[in-house]
Amino acid sequence: MGHTDRTAPSETSGQSRYVIRAGELTHDSYELDLTPERAGWEWSSLRVVALAPGKPLTVPAGEHEYLVLPLSGGCTVQAGGERFEVAGRESVFTDITDYVYVPRRTEVTLTSTDGARIALPGAKATTDKPLRYCPRSEVGTGLRGAGPSSRQVNNYALGNDVETSHLLACEVLTPGGNWSSYPPHKHDEHTEVERVLEEIYYYQVRAGEGDAEGFALQRIYPSPGHDIDVCTEVRGGDVVVMPYGYHGPSVAAPGYDLYYLNVMAGPAEDSVWLMTDDPHHTWVRQTWEGQEVDPRLPMTPMND
Repeated sequence: MGHTDRTAPSETSGQSRYVIRAGELTHDSYELDLTPERAGWEWSSLRVVALAPGKPLTVPAGEHEYLVLPLSGGCTVQAGGERFEVAGRESVFTDITDYVYVPRRTEVTLTSTDGARIALPGAKATTDKPLRYCPRSEVGTGLRGAGPSSRQVNNYALGNDVETSHLLACEVLTPGGNWSSYPPHKHDEHTEVERVLEEIYYYQVRAGEGDAEGFALQRIYPSPGHDIDVCTEVRGGDVVVMPYGYHGPSVAAPGYDLYYLNVMAGPAEDSVWLMTDDPHHTWVRQTWEGQEVDPRLPMTPMND
């Protein structure tokens, strides 16, 4: 089933505000250009650019901070009179990567010798942070959950040494057949244990036998005071925006490993990820104590 066919259900069910199919926000060298305005909120953004071999791409300065985060291939980053060589990686399913943090009001030029796909997860910034190259050793890697809820998390701007104004970004790798973003959780109010964070999920799915196109399922449902109802199939290049509500699970179809890039930002100045489980399902965490982590993990090399 192609992307055109899969767009119709979201339009007729009212999900089109939250579900963006691959190719819907494509222009020029941008495979995806998701602005806060299109998402219907204020803080979070995501762009994915395809760099042709040897052809520079200039990203204009603006009010958003972002990461230059290779999905495949590597690139040279020129900004603020500095030049960084980002080695990158073959695939999101094979490795973590080095990257660059870009503060607001900074023009950047990207060039790739062999071609690359680069994600630019961003957030509206309210303070100025230093431009910096981030080696792969700064990526915070870990395994979360157990049994069929096992997954790998790679933190690029979340709980590590990378200082941002409002941006949080991480990757999640989920083996085929497993449930991720589970138990369902939310971050749509500011409390001692929670922060308001607008979240973007950008999906990639590892092909199956004979390059069969894989898929996954994504659920979002109402939290107190927030009416939202999304239950949709997602494939490589699709995006789901989550302004509020309990989100999860993200279910990887058996036979197809799932990757998603999480981009989060909100009004709080402390740049921390605080969430609360759906109380009906938080008991599931206790069951992990008697289960082993899925032996297919980790999918990529991890930092100690």
